[in-house]
Amino acid sequence: MALREAPIVIKKVKKGGDHGHHGGAWKVAYADFVTAMMAFFLLMWLINTTNPEQKKGIADYFAPASVSATTSGTGGILGGTALAQDGTKQAGSQSVIEQTAPESPNSQQTGATTPQDAAVNNDQSAADQHEQASFQSAAESLRQALQDLPELAELSKQLLVDQTPEGLRIQLIDQEGRSMFRENSAQPNDRAKVLLRAVGKVINQLPNRVTIAGHTSASPTGAKIASDWQLSSQRADAARQVLQGAGVDPDRVYQVSGKAASDPLYPDDPSLPGNRRITIVLLREKPVLPPGHTP
Repeated sequence: MALREAPIVIKKVKKGGDHGHHGGAWKVAYADFVTAMMAFFLLMWLINTTNPEQKKGIADYFAPASVSATTSGTGGILGGTALAQDGTKQAGSQSVIEQTAPESPNSQQTGATTPQDAAVNNDQSAADQHEQASFQSAAESLRQALQDLPELAELSKQLLVDQTPEGLRIQLIDQEGRSMFRENSAQPNDRAKVLLRAVGKVINQLPNRVTIAGHTSASPTGAKIASDWQLSSQRADAARQVLQGAGVDPDRVYQVSGKAASDPLYPDDPSLPGNRRITIVLLREKPVLPPGHTP
């Protein structure tokens, strides 16, 4: 019996040192910390880069589904009720919803834009561009006519063409020694008639209405001559007759007036010959007003 019984040996291994790791629990804690920091920085980034509408959308996404839009609460357990308040007191954006009043019929008069107004504005913009191009083409045609005809080439310096808020303005001006009218006379001379006929051909290319105004220069002493009002009016009417003789429809003449020396071309020196002139304006068309609008 003594030979068959083997001794039982128990071997104990003792770990040396106190610097071994203590399992993997620290890794889980560190991962939670990194995740929390990442979520924090992501939140800060969203706050700085999103506008109020986007913040509202994010709030709506995380809002509880049980939020009530009524003022009497949900009535459920722990749903919360409040009289004359914003329903349930849970977080979310439903508590800031406001019911707006219907738009007033007079909103169009306070600056509101309707689709009809937008369409009218677009049409008017296209019409303005077309009219601008037509005026530009007419001005170029008149300048070209002055260059092509020998009898008009020397008169080119007595013709001014530009665009104003009123429309295309054509001015026949006097120069020193080159007058459009005889002195103190309402009858245009041959030079003025040639220019007026050339202007009439350009006017006939466009449908716009026409205004004609006569101007005189001030006296060297600065005194106003009462007869200049009548003289400037008569010269404007004489120009109208020449234009109608060149084919301009009388119905297109909107206004004929005399301004004497009240509107000088050279305000610094109202006595200059260039202040004596005939001004012809092709008026811009009035904008089309949408229904319900009054001028």
